[in-house]
Amino acid sequence: MISGILIEGLIYGIMVLGVFMTFRVLNFCDMTVDGSFPLGACVLAACLTHGIAPAAALIIAFVAGCIAGFCTTLIYTKLRIPDLLAGILMMTMLYSVNLRVMSNHANISFLRIPTIFSNLTAWAGANGLSGDWTVVIFLVLFVGALTILLNLFFSTDFGLTMGALGANPQMVTSQGVDARFVRGVGICFGDGLAALSGALFAMYQGFADVGSGTGVVVSGLASLMLGEFIVKSNKIAVQTLRVLLGSILYRALMFLSRRYGYTIGMNSNDLKLITGLLIIVCLIISQTDVAGWFKEHLRRPNDSSSAPTDQKGVRSC
Repeated sequence: MISGILIEGLIYGIMVLGVFMTFRVLNFCDMTVDGSFPLGACVLAACLTHGIAPAAALIIAFVAGCIAGFCTTLIYTKLRIPDLLAGILMMTMLYSVNLRVMSNHANISFLRIPTIFSNLTAWAGANGLSGDWTVVIFLVLFVGALTILLNLFFSTDFGLTMGALGANPQMVTSQGVDARFVRGVGICFGDGLAALSGALFAMYQGFADVGSGTGVVVSGLASLMLGEFIVKSNKIAVQTLRVLLGSILYRALMFLSRRYGYTIGMNSNDLKLITGLLIIVCLIISQTDVAGWFKEHLRRPNDSSSAPTDQKGVRSC
């Protein structure tokens, strides 16, 4: 159970890192993720069925996701279409592209095709080890290295400029920086991470499906908000770490809903409803100073550390 939650949480955590880059860093509403996630799975399926090595197939899937993000950027910048509509258009078009990539098949199985996970599981079984925990260790190392590279990128001048672009586009433009190029790089990289996550998830479950991206961006936002609710920090290393923690926690909540939801009459059809309610709750909590409320109401009347008040009894800033 725990190993399965960790595996899915880490795999989807790569996608949430891409959502973090577009939604939080660039302040760009990129719905392309719902199409680029299954694009990575479909490209992986096409590569594996044509005899390409799994590691090379993952790289190709990442590049395909970057191309999808580049197309979204062109629609947004050249055609002057709003970011939300540009992402929805690209997501819709990618459904047909994904079918074309898989030769008009809705799904392709990898059961007879060796993958990274199947090789790890076979190696672990031959050495008397647990296959699932071997996959967990591999994903921890892989996602950890990817997160470190992402942190190093955000520490560079270009990464800092990308963060400034999301916070204050006018300031970045006034410094002579091409905002369209910086934003385009971020969108491409975010969709590339989503495609890489989709390829790894298809490899883990043993098949690729064109409908695997339905609701992915919503689950990514829920994971992102859960992480922000757990850990409060402005440091980029902590922010990327809490993205992964939020993804694991979200997968754990979904697992508990599937396993114990029957006690209150819930089933797998209610998972989307749970996700939506979870996002609404996180938004309400983020807009309410919960910690300040408890501190205010639990403070003792004779506490000398309380802030001064004016004549009307309003607490001073």
